[in-house]
Amino acid sequence: MVMRTAIEQAGAERGLLIHVSGDVARVEAEARTGPRGIQVELRDAIPNEQDLPVSLFHRTLQTGDHVITDDALADSRSSLDPYVVRHGCRSIMFLALHRQSRRTGVLYLENNLVPAAFHPRRITILKLLASQAAISIENARLYRDLANREAKINSLVNANIIGIIVWNSTGAILEANDAFLRMVGYERCDLVTGLVRWTDLTPDNFHARSMEALDEARRCGRAEPYEKEYFRKDGSRVPVIVGLATFPADVERGVAFVLDISERKRSEQKILMSEDRLREFELELERASRIATMGHLTASIAHEIKQPIAATITNAQAALRWLKADPPEPTEVSDAIARIVKDAMRASDVLARIRAMIKNAPPKLERVDLNEAVNDVIDLTRAEAARCETKVDVVQCAALPLIRGDRVGLQQVLLNLMLNALEALKEAKGGARILRIETSRQGTDEILVVVADTGPGFSTELKKRLFTPFLTTKLSGMGMGLSICRSIIESHGGRLWASDNAPQGARLQFTIPVDPTSPRANDSPGT
Repeated sequence: MVMRTAIEQAGAERGLLIHVSGDVARVEAEARTGPRGIQVELRDAIPNEQDLPVSLFHRTLQTGDHVITDDALADSRSSLDPYVVRHGCRSIMFLALHRQSRRTGVLYLENNLVPAAFHPRRITILKLLASQAAISIENARLYRDLANREAKINSLVNANIIGIIVWNSTGAILEANDAFLRMVGYERCDLVTGLVRWTDLTPDNFHARSMEALDEARRCGRAEPYEKEYFRKDGSRVPVIVGLATFPADVERGVAFVLDISERKRSEQKILMSEDRLREFELELERASRIATMGHLTASIAHEIKQPIAATITNAQAALRWLKADPPEPTEVSDAIARIVKDAMRASDVLARIRAMIKNAPPKLERVDLNEAVNDVIDLTRAEAARCETKVDVVQCAALPLIRGDRVGLQQVLLNLMLNALEALKEAKGGARILRIETSRQGTDEILVVVADTGPGFSTELKKRLFTPFLTTKLSGMGMGLSICRSIIESHGGRLWASDNAPQGARLQFTIPVDPTSPRANDSPGT
């Protein structure tokens, strides 16, 4: 209607109604005069040089006022414009449209039959029409945006990809899509009769969090998505993520988007179960490695136990002789029994250390004195070292701070490193066979443990792959010993590495963090 009136009042052949928002302009409607009168066509396109003289259009946008050209072909401002040249334009008018001092669009009119078709006296009438056109453009745009928004919302609701509900703060669910009803197992008739309330669907342990989200939505207009659960109609629960938003006109009502995360929760549970099974396998592998390592000590262990047993038998026989003596010698008998107790305790200690190494128990974190742990393992390997004709040198830091860790796991590492060294020393050709174990402070917050030997050492290629799982140079080895050792040390926050021992042999060493609560943790490093 506005375009027809503008064409008639101005005496134009053609016109465009252009909406402008910021830097974006779009043609909303086009009107033309023809044999059947004025025809209006609705459009939605960006104006270009096919539609109008772009140079004059930009001038109108810059000045915010009307631009009139009586003869565009003769006017220097427009004579070279491609649209003017192509269509032979004569009379042209651009009229800026404003609403409440805000530019909303441009009205373009043209007449290519006669020059000076748009008389200045008509501008007043056209400005009135322009204000009406601005209102029409604004309303058309608002209705279009509203229609588009409603279409998008309807598409989202009807797509049933996620659950959508309209709620109020008293707990009622005023409306819900099919996706939400399926999620909680209710029918639409249950919703209509008021049986479905979000407060009733929320378990007690999620009620406080739901109320926090409701308060946040009241204050801010929306609440950050959060996880909770809903009761299904059958009493089971469904895990969901909920996002809230209140209506601007009523903060006690709003819309919520509900996403079912049951599949994600099942996947997370499977991952946790897989991690638990993996940890169980790792523990079994560590235990198998310990048992295999202890198997190499069978002869040494037998010797360690045989000695105190033999001594016990000897002392028992001596005690019997002293008892049968005439007269009996109670002092000698008492000394013999004391020696029996001492030898029995020695055998018991050996068995206790072996049991601790091979028992199937989870890691136990406790304060550990590494010097004591080293000495226990040296006692276990003493007979093996003697059998290998190896001298064992021990250099320990006297005031070593305690560490926090798993004693059995750390002793497994020490035992593995010492047995590997003794195995290498068997192959040493000439020279002294020496196994050296050192403990010392490494800076202020770590302890360094070194196991060095004078054996043949590592080849360059072997050194690169030393900690690779299943790599072994032994016929009966699993190739997991050093790999497990590194895993144990790294789980304690430490580092295990290998290097050459000067002037000959191999050197394996690891660091372990000091327990900061240890009484000697802040002492100066020293040996």
